[in-house]
Amino acid sequence: MRIGAFLPAAQFPGRDHTRVLESTLDAAVAAEEAGFDSVWFAEHHFMSYGICPSAATLAGFVLGRTHRISVGTAVSVLSTRHPVDLAEQANLLDQVSGGRFRLGVGRGGPWVDLEVFGTGLDRYENGFAESLDVLLAALGGGRMRADGATFGFREVEIVPGPRTCPRPDVMVAASSDRTLRLAARLGLPVLIGMHLTPREQAGLLRDHAAHAPEGPVRGHVVTGVAHVADSREEARATLLEALPRWLRPGLASYLPLDGRQRPQRDPDRYAEFLVDTHAVGAPDDCVERLTEQARVSGADELILLVEGAGDPEAVLRNIARLGSEVLPKVRAALS
Repeated sequence: MRIGAFLPAAQFPGRDHTRVLESTLDAAVAAEEAGFDSVWFAEHHFMSYGICPSAATLAGFVLGRTHRISVGTAVSVLSTRHPVDLAEQANLLDQVSGGRFRLGVGRGGPWVDLEVFGTGLDRYENGFAESLDVLLAALGGGRMRADGATFGFREVEIVPGPRTCPRPDVMVAASSDRTLRLAARLGLPVLIGMHLTPREQAGLLRDHAAHAPEGPVRGHVVTGVAHVADSREEARATLLEALPRWLRPGLASYLPLDGRQRPQRDPDRYAEFLVDTHAVGAPDDCVERLTEQARVSGADELILLVEGAGDPEAVLRNIARLGSEVLPKVRAALS
């Protein structure tokens, strides 16, 4: 079981962009020092929910600042990127990092990003499977061409090719049945969000296995929240105060293009769900919850939102305490 840190570069109220990104870099380096196996960056545009617009770019910088830990994107959004461009970048990072880069990709949402970058709703709604096919072909290196509805180009050679054989690690964010089953048909592992309970995460992985033509796939990643304090009450109070301040403006920034009305998550209720569902408490509480999530979900890797407290120093303390007081016991329980 691998355990990673998930860093969306969350902008809490009162913090400027420079301080947020500096804190994100500090947290990534601290995660390696604390013994985490991986660190993952999210990608968002035009919102305070996360101020990293290119997860692969930030991953590349952190790969240069670290030595052991794997660094991934959770996720790079294919609906606003050319898949060959992303594959070239992924292969480059795979080469120069010695195979430590991992590529999570997703469909994204029907947001204003599609308008700004000119890719449009049709690409989002109907082009993901083709984008993923082109991405996978390019990640393998060598010569390729495309003749699809969205992408068509003459034969070219992809350079550099991958260092990792047959390609860098790829996983697909799955928040719908359609995407989950597409990943299963392609034999790709999935990345599942923290908005689900471990049992719900397990249900998605069972569905994936049922639709995988060559049997169960390894490498699935599930997301959670982790915050350790001297008591469960203290940990809960910290996150219940901090998380809504981040979630409220962040969730309100999603601007759909398709005109469909979508229910908005209530920030306070969502914070309560996250705190009640995930590893928030004293060290032993966190050990119990993480061990349970690993066993129940059936995933191969847990990645944990560790910056929920908002304050940079509190985030670093949380990472250090998780590394010294929680992760060794979780690994021992699962070994």
